[in-house]
Amino acid sequence: MSKTIVALDFSSKEEVVNFLNQFDEPIYVKIGMELTYACGLDIVKTVKEMGHHIFLDLKLHDIPNTVKGGMKNLANLGVDIVNCHAGGGIAMMKAAVEGLEIGANGGKRPLCIAVTQLTSTSKEAMNNELGIPGDVMDCVVKYALNAKEAGMDGVVCSVLEAAAIKKACGPDFLTVTPGIRLATDSKDDQKRVATPDYAKEQGCDLIVVGRSITKSANPKETYDLIENMMK
Repeated sequence: MSKTIVALDFSSKEEVVNFLNQFDEPIYVKIGMELTYACGLDIVKTVKEMGHHIFLDLKLHDIPNTVKGGMKNLANLGVDIVNCHAGGGIAMMKAAVEGLEIGANGGKRPLCIAVTQLTSTSKEAMNNELGIPGDVMDCVVKYALNAKEAGMDGVVCSVLEAAAIKKACGPDFLTVTPGIRLATDSKDDQKRVATPDYAKEQGCDLIVVGRSITKSANPKETYDLIENMMK
């Protein structure tokens, strides 16, 4: 299984199909808000029919019953990973897993992971804007422990927190890490970023890479380069 998830941050089905036609074997892709809001959930069917694995990144965050109902329906799409916000609390995360299990109806449910703190969030923003005191690391590890207690399969975190999460939650607790850039790339709007080789050193299970691949002159070549860094 590949270690690199490519973020399909496009706004049309045509862009997605043209991009994926450059790959002659299945890869892991992330379908997020931009693409879903542009094309609807039908884009999941399109990508599945092309043979790729899907992380559906919609970050559910609502009262437990609403999240449970949402996850029940997402379980029927055949995606591989879904997520919700750890900030919704343990009861909400438990409801997310319950909804997936109901929707899977005895079959294999998608993995469910919790978003800890966005990689665009700095300590200053977390303290002063979100009203959460302390260091980002402490908050992220606490959220990860809550996610594990709720029965989640892992978390979304930055590379900088991955090793601490593995130590706190165990080696089998999945860490999915966005904010990955090649050394020559711009950080753009991300704050807590890292390179693929550093992600490997920190024990990250899966990395999410967007612009470094999708905006590359040769996306397939860049994907292979990054994937080889993670092996």
